[in-house]
Amino acid sequence: MLSSTVKSQINSKLKNIYSKNFNNKDLKIFSNEIFELVKISNKKILKAKSKKLKISEDTTVVICYGDSVYDNGKINSIRTFKNFYNKNLSKYFNTIHFLPFYPSSSDSGFAVKDHYKIDSKLGSWVDINNFSKKNNIMADIVINHASSKGLWFKNFLRNKSPGKDYFIKVNKKFDISKVVRPRENKLLKNINIFNKPDFIWRTFSPDQIDLNFKNPKVLMRFIKIMINLACHGVSIFRLDAIAYLWKESGTKCINLKQTHEIIKLLRIICNSLRNSPYLITETNLPEKENLSYFGKKNDEANWIYNFTLPPLLIHAFLFEDSSKLNQWMSNLPTTKLKNNYFNFIASHDGIGMRPAEGYLNKGTLNNLFKRLKKNGAQLSYRKINKTQKKVYEVNITLFNAFKNTDFDKKGLYSLERYISAHAIMFSIEGVPAVYFNSIFGKANDEYKYVISNNKRDLNRYKWNKVKLDRFLKDKKSKQKIYYNHITYLLKIRKKQKAFHPNASMQCLSFGKKILAFKRVSLDKKQTIICITNMSSKSQSVLLANKKKYKNLLSKNVNIISKIIILKPSETVWLSN
Repeated sequence: MLSSTVKSQINSKLKNIYSKNFNNKDLKIFSNEIFELVKISNKKILKAKSKKLKISEDTTVVICYGDSVYDNGKINSIRTFKNFYNKNLSKYFNTIHFLPFYPSSSDSGFAVKDHYKIDSKLGSWVDINNFSKKNNIMADIVINHASSKGLWFKNFLRNKSPGKDYFIKVNKKFDISKVVRPRENKLLKNINIFNKPDFIWRTFSPDQIDLNFKNPKVLMRFIKIMINLACHGVSIFRLDAIAYLWKESGTKCINLKQTHEIIKLLRIICNSLRNSPYLITETNLPEKENLSYFGKKNDEANWIYNFTLPPLLIHAFLFEDSSKLNQWMSNLPTTKLKNNYFNFIASHDGIGMRPAEGYLNKGTLNNLFKRLKKNGAQLSYRKINKTQKKVYEVNITLFNAFKNTDFDKKGLYSLERYISAHAIMFSIEGVPAVYFNSIFGKANDEYKYVISNNKRDLNRYKWNKVKLDRFLKDKKSKQKIYYNHITYLLKIRKKQKAFHPNASMQCLSFGKKILAFKRVSLDKKQTIICITNMSSKSQSVLLANKKKYKNLLSKNVNIISKIIILKPSETVWLSN
C-alpha cells in the first residue's frame, strides 16, 4: 500500500518545481493524479510478476540497438537479438540496455516520434516483456526533446493536444549568451507560430525540438511514459540528455535546480513502484557536475555514467602514462548501496571530452587528438561562442583507438591494450557495461560514414546474424578471438565478491607505467589487487609484502619473491 507520505513527497517536489507559476490547488491535482497512476500501475506490475533489480558482482550490462543483430528477411530483430544473446552472451551478461526502440526520424532512434510504440521493424512490447522475465532491461527515456516529424510537434503547430504547449518558444528578449552548447548547429530557429514570430529551441539537431518542462503536462506525460515502460518489464530508465532539461533566461540552461528536482520526483515514483526500477542519468559533463546527479542526499539517480573513465583510460594507454587516470580514480567518491557508477569505455556515441576538463590540459588534449586521428578518428565540436568551438567528442571505435601508439607504431600490442582496458573497466568500482560491437573488436565502419557523413556512424555497425555466427564458429577469426578474451574476463569477474559494484577501492602507486588498485569485498573476506602494465615494454612490480596471491587471469604469472613481471599491456588480478 502507498502511504500518505509518498503523496506528500510528490506534492513537495511539484511545489519546488512549479510554485512560481502554479497555485497549490493546481499542483495538488497533479500530485493526486500521479499517486493514483502509481496505485493502478502497481496492480499491473504485480500481475506481470515483474522482478526487482538485484545488484551484485554478477551485474553486467551489454549496450546494443534493437537491431544490432539482424536476420535478412525477418522483421523482428529484437527476437533475433534474443536468440543470439541466449546462445552467446547470457552466461556473461544479465542486463541489456536497448538504445531507443521507438519510431524515430533521425539520430539512430534519439529523435522519437512516438514514445508509446516500438518500431515495427524491431518488434513489439511482447518481445520486451518476454526478454525481461529472465533479464534486466534498461531502456531510454528520451526526455529532453522529440522529433520534429512526430505527432506532438505537428499538434504543437496546430495548437492541439497532445502537443499543445509541449515545446519551448522563446522571443528575442530571452538571453542565451551564457547557454552551454553540446553541438555546433544553430540553437534557435525562427518560425511563425499562430501568425506570430517566435523561436524554437534545438539543443542537439534541427530535427530534435526541445520540450517545455515549464508546462507540468509535459512532465506528467513523461511520468506516464516511464510507468508504461515499468509495466512492460523495464527495470532501468536511462534519462537521456537530462542535464539540458530546464531553461531560464540569462543562465547556462544546464544543471538547473528544477532539473534536479524533477529527477528527485522521478526517483520517488520509482521507489513507489512495486518493482522499484532504477534511474540512470546520462550527463556528458565535467566530473563535479556529473557527480551532482547522485543528489546531496543520494536521492536522485541510482546510477550515473562514469564519463571521465573513457578519455583518461584511452590517454593512459596511448601515452603509457597512468598518472591522470590514477589521480582521478584516487579522488572518486565511494558510492553507497543503491548508488553506483556506470562504467563504460565505448558506446553508440563518441568519446566525450568534457569530462576530461581539469585532468588533461590543452597541449595534452591536442596530442591525444593527433594520435587518435592517425588511428582513424573524426572530431565533433561544440560551440563556445560566435567565434570559438571545442572538441566535444572523438568518434572512433575502441579497436581503432588502441590500434597504434607513438611507442608501439606497428600496433604489436593492440589486442593486449584492448583487453586490459576492458579488464580495468570490469574491475573498478561500479557496474560494468560493454558496447555490443566492442565484444567482437569491430573496427571503424568507414563505408557507413562515407554514405551518411554522420561521424557517430563509425561506431554504429549492425551485424548480419548469419555472418556473425560464422565468425564465432571460426576459432581464428578476429571476432572470435576478441569475444573469447572479453567473455573470459567476465566469466572470472562475476565470481569475485571483491568486484561487487559497491566494494571499496584503493589506488596503489607504482609509477606512471603501472595502474594498480585494490578492491575489498563488502564482507572484508576477499581482496583483489588489480595491476596493469600501461606500456609496450615489460615492467616489474614490487609488492609491499610477500603474501600468497592467486592470479585469477592466469596460472603462469611470473612471481619472483615479491616481484611480479608484467608483459606489455598485461593485467593481473591477484586474489587472496
